[in-house]
Amino acid sequence: MEGVESFARAVLVVALAATVAVLSNRLSERTRVPAPAFFLLAAAVASDLVPRLESFPITSVQNVVTVALVVLLFHGGMDLGWRRLRPNAGAVVWIGVAGTFATAALLALAALLLGFGRHAALLLGTALAPTDPAVVFSVLGRREITGRTGVLLEGESGANDPVGIALMAALLTTTGGSVAGTAGQVALTFAEQMAVGAAIGLGGGWALKWFIQKVPLPSEGLYPLRALAGAFAVYGAATVAHGSGFLAVFTAGILLGDARAPYKREIERFHAALSSLAEIVAFTLLGLSVPLATFAAEGAWADGLILAVLLVLVARPLAMAALLWPLRLRGGERVFLAFAGLKGAVPILLGSFAVSARLAHSQQIYDVVFVVVAFSVVVQGALVPTVARWCRIPMRAGELEPWALGVRLRDRPEGVCRIVVESGSAADGCAVADLDLGEHVWVSLAIREGALLPVSGATRLAAGDEILLLTDPEQAADPSGLFRK
Repeated sequence: MEGVESFARAVLVVALAATVAVLSNRLSERTRVPAPAFFLLAAAVASDLVPRLESFPITSVQNVVTVALVVLLFHGGMDLGWRRLRPNAGAVVWIGVAGTFATAALLALAALLLGFGRHAALLLGTALAPTDPAVVFSVLGRREITGRTGVLLEGESGANDPVGIALMAALLTTTGGSVAGTAGQVALTFAEQMAVGAAIGLGGGWALKWFIQKVPLPSEGLYPLRALAGAFAVYGAATVAHGSGFLAVFTAGILLGDARAPYKREIERFHAALSSLAEIVAFTLLGLSVPLATFAAEGAWADGLILAVLLVLVARPLAMAALLWPLRLRGGERVFLAFAGLKGAVPILLGSFAVSARLAHSQQIYDVVFVVVAFSVVVQGALVPTVARWCRIPMRAGELEPWALGVRLRDRPEGVCRIVVESGSAADGCAVADLDLGEHVWVSLAIREGALLPVSGATRLAAGDEILLLTDPEQAADPSGLFRK
């Protein structure tokens, strides 16, 4: 029984820690400091106070964080969806790929000036280049950035993680030699990872979409699990084929985001909850792997703070100024996108790869990365809402909707369309009876500010109203144009 009691105590401690982690989101809302900052810093301090907590092998931490990132990227892809991404797909790829290389190059140059060797500077710049989807989504919280800016920010945070991870893998597998030979080897490895990852992501995403839509299961609870298993299958297949598993799973999530499928709402809610858990686990384990006591001796605090300031004020703004120049954006949007490139779990994971590869000065690299990430999530993350207000970026706070109204049907509901009235559209401010819907389209349900709206011919619609339309699929034309600008 002693073993059972010891296990129960461990379960109790973990449960209490998880409860505190969940409740920290309330503190995050009040202080505007992203919740991952509390997980990361609290775990780092706890590992120094209780040395037994630091007993996790670095490879085990990498494996768990990798699993968490698969969950986060798949959910991020589903939340973004191809319909939102499609008009800005080229810009997202441009920022995600070129932005990662440009930021990595500028940070590597800064690291060289701080006294790091050439290879160590490249590793440090690569580790710090990607933004982090978990931190970006946590900072946004229930705030929704309307317009093109939100899509670019979310798309970049998901797209450049696979780019940074593939670039780090390419750097770690180089065998040395001339600068030109090393650059060529890195380029070939990187291109292979991106091409294979994208191909398997597209194929796996379409296959998973067909599987979810066409193959029924005997229980509602199995549908979210099937989607999760499919995501990990896509990641595993791409990684085994020497491609970027992270790019593959993000791409698959995007393809599945707009799919009409049975129990789609349940799948989305399950993955949203799982992503929150993955965020807590990833940042807590990464925090436990960092010994704060060694930072002063290695100079990690000074180097990390210098690089953090250069990253926020010089490197990323310079890179984004060049990359965003061809895009049609306001000055405020450009400034906000340049500032909102937050760092998180992915840079620390990339730094841990250098440690596990037993490279020279790898522990110093890992510690410096931790300092930069801590600065980013605490200082930079807390300032994002303020900078958005200065730049006149509309951030709409979405209220929680604890009550749901749903109807279950055996067959796929053909002719049902759910749409949001956009500002400036023909339906905005128009009475239902005056809409040119034709004889085969009916406004069945309307929701305004989280409450049901009685619908009659005299009801005037407003921007933000959610409308449920019933149509005759054989007779009616697509009515969505009336509700979109």
